[in-house]
Amino acid sequence: MTSEGKDANTVLDPHFIQESEEEYRNPSEVKMSQIVLPCHANHCGELSAGQLLKWMDSTACLSAERHAGCSCITACVDDIHFEHTIEVGKVVNIIARVNRAFTSSMEVGILVTCEDLYTDKQWKVCHAFATFVARRTEVGKVQLKQVIPHTQIEQMEYSLAAERRRMRLIHAEIITDLLSSSTAQLGECQEYQDAVPAERTRVESVELVLPPHANHQVSTFGGQIMAWMENVATIAASRLCNAHPTLRTIDMFHFRGPSHIGDRLVLKAIVNNSFKHSMEVGVCAEAYQGGEPLRHINSAFMTFEVLDSHRKPRTLPRIRPVPVDGKRRYQEAIARKKIRLDRKYIMSCKQTEVPLSVPWDPSNQMYLSYNNVSALKLMDTRNNWVLASEKNKVRLYTLEENHMLCFKVEMHVSVPAAQTFHLLSDLRRRKEWDRHYEDCEVINQADEDDTLYRVATPSVSKGSKGQDFILLASRRKPCDARDPYLIALRSVTLPTYPPTEDYTRGEVLCAGFTIWEKSHFVTKITYYNQATPGVLPYISTDIAGLSSSFYSAFSACSQFLKANKDSLAAL
Repeated sequence: MTSEGKDANTVLDPHFIQESEEEYRNPSEVKMSQIVLPCHANHCGELSAGQLLKWMDSTACLSAERHAGCSCITACVDDIHFEHTIEVGKVVNIIARVNRAFTSSMEVGILVTCEDLYTDKQWKVCHAFATFVARRTEVGKVQLKQVIPHTQIEQMEYSLAAERRRMRLIHAEIITDLLSSSTAQLGECQEYQDAVPAERTRVESVELVLPPHANHQVSTFGGQIMAWMENVATIAASRLCNAHPTLRTIDMFHFRGPSHIGDRLVLKAIVNNSFKHSMEVGVCAEAYQGGEPLRHINSAFMTFEVLDSHRKPRTLPRIRPVPVDGKRRYQEAIARKKIRLDRKYIMSCKQTEVPLSVPWDPSNQMYLSYNNVSALKLMDTRNNWVLASEKNKVRLYTLEENHMLCFKVEMHVSVPAAQTFHLLSDLRRRKEWDRHYEDCEVINQADEDDTLYRVATPSVSKGSKGQDFILLASRRKPCDARDPYLIALRSVTLPTYPPTEDYTRGEVLCAGFTIWEKSHFVTKITYYNQATPGVLPYISTDIAGLSSSFYSAFSACSQFLKANKDSLAAL
């Protein structure tokens, strides 16, 4: 979609909105503004996606180097979804800043917006996260200084960066696991009449890396490699549809090795599969010098659309995969499409939409788990909670937002954080201290961190049914000393556990515990609960009744933890 018809004065991403401290500016923040000239555009008069990727990469690299104080290289870029195209004459504004630093790597958030100088309107083009690694010095490996969040937005991104890092580390396993499942889940390779042979879309091109293509570290600029990859992918997509395609998404990809001045970069692309309105193009970059064997630099999967005169996606011809290897790529493209759709549905689900529960299966576990933990972390970073009451050193806070009432219960216990985490993360033991948990059973131990439970709660009035919930419990140990232990809860649906006549099926949007180690023997426990209709475990909408329930439950919780800490002394 082009900029025409956009009436929003600004749609800047909330992750990048500065808070009230006008004088404060993140020390790692870098801004770039570029006017789109004809030399930056394709034959449709729109900014080349490859050129935009170069600008994004250079801005993010400068931000990373500002924080690190040394040279940095691009390690990977998360999925990018391009919401709009940009016309010649418009201004591209890019903001990049470091969200969090780990040992020698850091996450950089990138926001791209477009500006119309004649109407003073701005709109979001894309939002991305890139990982940069500080280069080794003569002394040895770089130890990055830590990011210190100053605003609520920075604290939120700092906290979520650890969860996004976890997703990157297991991303490659998702495709492998999905492909190893039954072919019925992905569908067989179908034969379509008048299908276009995939071989017709194959593209191979070679580029000689010259000094203008190198960065200030004398290695090939990562943005330049991405631009070359986008170029051959666009040619492959054009050969299928005989039209100019529009790049919509780039799946998460990793740079597997460097290339340098004098390298020959061989770029290969082919359409892996085409769907009704989109196609996936696989593209890889390999490098060599002289008679050396090829070195794998990068691989990417790009999704294209073809827009008609009304800027609506056109129906695309089907693809006939090449024998053997082509059928594998054909099915992998279906798997990646499923993951993209799962991710889009889970990540964009609005909190006011009903049903709140999302179907669970192993292929979307990573995104459900991420969404589960992220929702709890977002509640933990909010700073506008109102203290409603306090009793026996247990504090109850409330927050009304988006027609929902959220609760926060806070207390300290004389039990080490690791033991507290171990005791609270097993929901089967919660009925020992919380009368709202009548029964709890493990349905599926997905992995060490994610468990599916069925929880039953008693009726709240005479003659009424009890409620049951299918919950995904996601546990997280601290990434480092600046993170809490987390136990996040949200509802999911399972075909094998449908609602029954004996119970009313309830839903949980966001609930759980953050557990902070204040000292070796003192732990701060914070419990969060977003009070949607039927939320677990407190049903009453009367604040006084809720307060009484919370105080009763968490006083019992404190006694439960103290009584059981000796049995966990070995932890």
